[in-house]
Amino acid sequence: MECYLDNSATTAVTPEVAALAARIMTEQYGNPSSLHRRGFWAERALTEARGQVAAVLRCRPEEIIFTSGGTESNNLALLGAARAARRRGSRIVTTAVEHHSVLAVCRQLESEGFEVAYVSPDAGGVITPESFAAACDEKTVLASCMMVNSETGALHDIPAIAAACRRKNPGILFHADCVQAFGRLEIAPARWGVQLVSVSGHKIHAPKGVGALYVAKGVRLLPPLYGSGQERGLRPGTENLPGICAMGLAAERMNARRAENAAHFTALRQKLITNLSQSPAVCINSPEAAAPYIINLSVEGIRSEIMIHYLEQFEIYVSSGSACAKGERSHVLTAMGLPEDRIDSAIRVSMTDTTAEEEIDEFCRRLLQGAATLAKRR
Repeated sequence: MECYLDNSATTAVTPEVAALAARIMTEQYGNPSSLHRRGFWAERALTEARGQVAAVLRCRPEEIIFTSGGTESNNLALLGAARAARRRGSRIVTTAVEHHSVLAVCRQLESEGFEVAYVSPDAGGVITPESFAAACDEKTVLASCMMVNSETGALHDIPAIAAACRRKNPGILFHADCVQAFGRLEIAPARWGVQLVSVSGHKIHAPKGVGALYVAKGVRLLPPLYGSGQERGLRPGTENLPGICAMGLAAERMNARRAENAAHFTALRQKLITNLSQSPAVCINSPEAAAPYIINLSVEGIRSEIMIHYLEQFEIYVSSGSACAKGERSHVLTAMGLPEDRIDSAIRVSMTDTTAEEEIDEFCRRLLQGAATLAKRR
């Protein structure tokens, strides 16, 4: 039995979503910008998908900009907002536990003269509203905080953090990386006072290569790319219509099962923690109040890559953290202040709505077996 437990890295495309993408590619293959009938059909499909994503984010369809994924959405949001606001101030506030596509952009903005403050999490890996707001001042033009940490599942209270920032400086633009929350948790940026939100398709059973950015009405971004006027001129070029339509359907379906899935994830998380509690060698790195579909744990004395390959021989697939890190020591666990040996032995289990109890049982059985077997080889 294959146990795919690396869903925070990517998910399998569901048959219904794949079928829609294939139909768009082979039957509704027109360019949405074309003025003829096929262009109209394509534009109608694009409009429907935009509405589906907007419904999940509880916003206007015209506030959705389609991109190639979460990384591009983060780049467009941060580069576009910071450069557009340069005359008003030069300070940006983010966290030390963001995805690399945020941290790398912040380093680029530092090279352009911006000052970036990196807020550290508490011992559980959580960013508190108080600590984040404390880093903001009258020169701060942009703030960025992820909603769910991709490595630990730590859940940051975006509405409270955004509100705390507004009390400190009402002019701050707030960006939230919601890639790991999209379709699984409620996201309502307009109600929360959040102006920019990044999401991705391949985390919710849509194909890779498609994402979206929520841009609140009236927010000005400088585009990093230039060309034609697609996506309000912020993301020029012919739209990836098959991917966009697939993402719209996947988002609608995941969101419709949100409450049911939440109960499912909670039960699976409790099963995993209970099963592993019998071993003193296993410790949970994720905070107790984390998003239930991501669990970070360490097996004392066994390096991550060794355990990952041990599990792989039984067709059990997990990771050591964000796929974008490519095996580097976790900056998230480091920011949490965990010991190096615990960081080096950390693995991430990430679930989706199709994850079965049997997969969790098999993972736990093989992990405990591996902990005993590999310890003897040291």
